[in-house]
Amino acid sequence: MTTAETILFVLEILGTIAFAISGALVAVKVRFDIFGVAVIGCVTAVGGGIIRDLLIGKIPPTIFTKFYIVLIALFASFLVFLTAYFKRKNFTKTKEKIEQTNNVFDAIGLAAFTVMGMQISFEKGLSDNLFLSVTIAVLSGVGGGLLRDIFTETQPYIFKKHVYALASILGALLYYCFEILFNKQVLSTVVGITFIIGIRLLATKFRWNLPKVELESDKEQ
Repeated sequence: MTTAETILFVLEILGTIAFAISGALVAVKVRFDIFGVAVIGCVTAVGGGIIRDLLIGKIPPTIFTKFYIVLIALFASFLVFLTAYFKRKNFTKTKEKIEQTNNVFDAIGLAAFTVMGMQISFEKGLSDNLFLSVTIAVLSGVGGGLLRDIFTETQPYIFKKHVYALASILGALLYYCFEILFNKQVLSTVVGITFIIGIRLLATKFRWNLPKVELESDKEQ
């Protein structure tokens, strides 16, 4: 296995676990049953990759030739469900900690899959088209979370909270610049992942949000 393949493999596993946990936590929060938690965990983990593969014309998407990814996502989702089920009293009481935990795993998944999307775009020879490369990376990063929010009837996280999609876009651009300038995949990967996770965690901690219109009707409620 080459260095590039090793990096992609590690990112895929890391992102899968992180997003599966993130999705399962949301499913538990909206009171889905064990099947629903498993499905949402898997959708969150593999949804972005499926969207990415369809965009670059890879059919069937990679997930259907790597069944171990689904098994990893299922295992992580069931682990979250069992933890919540057997420790539901403490689980319910510590909503704030659960939200913080979800944010951390979500940040890791976002960073891993965004960078993975950029790596794949370079491998496919698409790096000449910056817009396409960044689009592939961002959809890879946010696609699973977007599907998660749609299926759980939650307002999409990427449109309202803590510089989410913007962190993915900026991280993808940073990876692109480092890869073009230095042609060192490991360096570009570390920089991209560190930047995205850092921005997401700082945005959550300090409640950074993009500007939005506050209507008078909202203030009255």
